[in-house]
Amino acid sequence: MSALFEDHYAGAFPPPRKFQADAMRGIAEGLLAGHKNQMLMAPTGAGKTYLGLRVAHKAIKQGKRATFLCDRITLIDQTSRRADEYGLRDHGVIQGDHHRQDWSMPLQIASVQTIESRGWPETDVLIVDEAHTMREAWVKYAQERAARVIGLSATPFARGLGRIFTNLISPTTMHELTQVGDLVPMRVLSCKRPDMAGAKVNEFGEWQSAEAEARGMEIIGDVVTEWMRHGEGRKTIVFGATIAHCEELCRQFNEAGVFASTFTKDTEPRERAQLLAEFEKPDSSIRVLISVEALAKGFDVQDVGCVVDCRPLRKSLSTAIQMWGRGLRSSPQTGKQDCILLDHSGNIIRFAADFERIYFHGLDSLDDGEALDRQIRNDEKDERERTGCPSCQHKPFRKRCMACGFEIVQPSEIVHEAGVMQEIVIGKKKLADDKPHLWNQLVAYANANPRIQRKEAFCKAKFKDWTGDWPPRACSFFNAPEVPISDAVRSRILSEDIRRRKARAAA
Repeated sequence: MSALFEDHYAGAFPPPRKFQADAMRGIAEGLLAGHKNQMLMAPTGAGKTYLGLRVAHKAIKQGKRATFLCDRITLIDQTSRRADEYGLRDHGVIQGDHHRQDWSMPLQIASVQTIESRGWPETDVLIVDEAHTMREAWVKYAQERAARVIGLSATPFARGLGRIFTNLISPTTMHELTQVGDLVPMRVLSCKRPDMAGAKVNEFGEWQSAEAEARGMEIIGDVVTEWMRHGEGRKTIVFGATIAHCEELCRQFNEAGVFASTFTKDTEPRERAQLLAEFEKPDSSIRVLISVEALAKGFDVQDVGCVVDCRPLRKSLSTAIQMWGRGLRSSPQTGKQDCILLDHSGNIIRFAADFERIYFHGLDSLDDGEALDRQIRNDEKDERERTGCPSCQHKPFRKRCMACGFEIVQPSEIVHEAGVMQEIVIGKKKLADDKPHLWNQLVAYANANPRIQRKEAFCKAKFKDWTGDWPPRACSFFNAPEVPISDAVRSRILSEDIRRRKARAAA
């Protein structure tokens, strides 16, 4: 039976990039370590669909059955086309009365909405796309069934993910993908935004949709004007607060002579397909596509060169990152160099510090991600909002510039002058005999702690935070000798972790 699957599923996958190979290796190591449910965090442009289908392909070659679960109907055909491109043409589609419906196939591409109404196919491996959108059907399946589950998400920040997935794999960051050209830099223009002072909030702590809509309506003229001035006629996605807000935005764009359309939950399926087919064309007549959230997750049109954010948020960093990510994919065919973000929501300022952190470092744990989406951000003024990066004036800027890499270095607590061979003392506690000794202890701690996923990044970040400098060039993560971890080092790491958790709980 396995040989039969191999004949049908020889696969035509392009060779994996380094971080994709690292991701596959991380999943395999997690399985060997006994993790049934694992979360793969990978930014926009990292090829999550590619990785998910490779996992499915590997399972099928072993004679098992796999299901790739999509949380949006709009992603079904997109994923099915990708499977065809990779040589996985013999798959079934579980979604409404889809013409490729065939429950006998060992690979199924399924809509979670249809699964909720019809039940599950026989499955040994379940791949959950956009797994931060936690639907009861797959959450219960992951917790109660024996199938191995791989979650895919660029923003695994949802509350409770850490109770479902016991292992986080994070093979790359947005910064790394931008450095190699898979993503383009984001050029931000912070435009006129609605005044949300005193706006009512809902039970989840976000501003009520009606409040965001009413206040957003007041600046629609500015949205169209700023796009005409700065959008450079680029193919654009606009995010509004509500469907009514989107429709009014669309009306005013069209009145200004810009062909715009809305794409919301109210858009009929046939019209959706027509809109997507037209918008995907390099010379699309549709210059602006407007949505509340239907285009925020998994929607990939590479030559989108401008995102307009008109949906103010006070907690959901994950939603903001998903929206902005729609314009960050590179497009070598069109010569795309960057993506313009016209921020009419204030989100880029509210989330600047946390977005910088995710951009450069990713996540250390799912608990960290959950805390990011529970924290309320206030519209506090910051001088750096006005001046931008001290080196290149890029905005937004908090600590490390996403354009040129300039970083504000906090004064070190170390009492001795900088020197590789001097002992490391913070406060009154000696942490290490010298910098190499401190580095080797951090490596030992990281290797002994399975909760730390990006171990080398953890060591570098701690070393820089404690000493004010990066580790000496002679310090290697992979060749570091095993050394005992001093009580002072262990105590400092644990106390910092406790302080961080308390701060999040207070927030």
